[in-house]
Amino acid sequence: MIDHPINPVYDSESKILILGSFPSVKSREQGFFYGHVQNRFWSVLAFVFECEVPRTIEEKTAFLLENHIALWDVIKSCDITGSSDSSIKNVVPNDISFIIDNSKVNKIFTNGKKADMLYQKYIESSVKIKAICLPSTSPANAAWSTENLCEYWKSKLKD
Repeated sequence: MIDHPINPVYDSESKILILGSFPSVKSREQGFFYGHVQNRFWSVLAFVFECEVPRTIEEKTAFLLENHIALWDVIKSCDITGSSDSSIKNVVPNDISFIIDNSKVNKIFTNGKKADMLYQKYIESSVKIKAICLPSTSPANAAWSTENLCEYWKSKLKD
């Protein structure tokens, strides 16, 4: 069983919450979300919000808060092989209610189908907010080009 090692990013002005499934090996090593160099999360969000791609943990945190984005994951702990979402078992979900209660979050987005499925299974009924599933920014999601991801995410996050 591996515990989630990264604290959520949010503040009282956060308006949207993006939930992944569980941090990759690289993210766990770095101590921050979407740490794998090939994950397109940060470049997609930079496109959506028309700014430079944040590089450091401090830049990424500031970027999220400046754009009123809260960021965390659905899973508190689980059994996982490497970084493979398909290997996830024995899920213990995170309690996201304190983020909802202490922010202006009224929209929740999930980064990929696994995060969405787990959100629906474990969290949705307690927070009463239906999540919008976005295509995963993972490099394993080869069906979506970076350009298509950018356009789709922008159409959902900026509506």
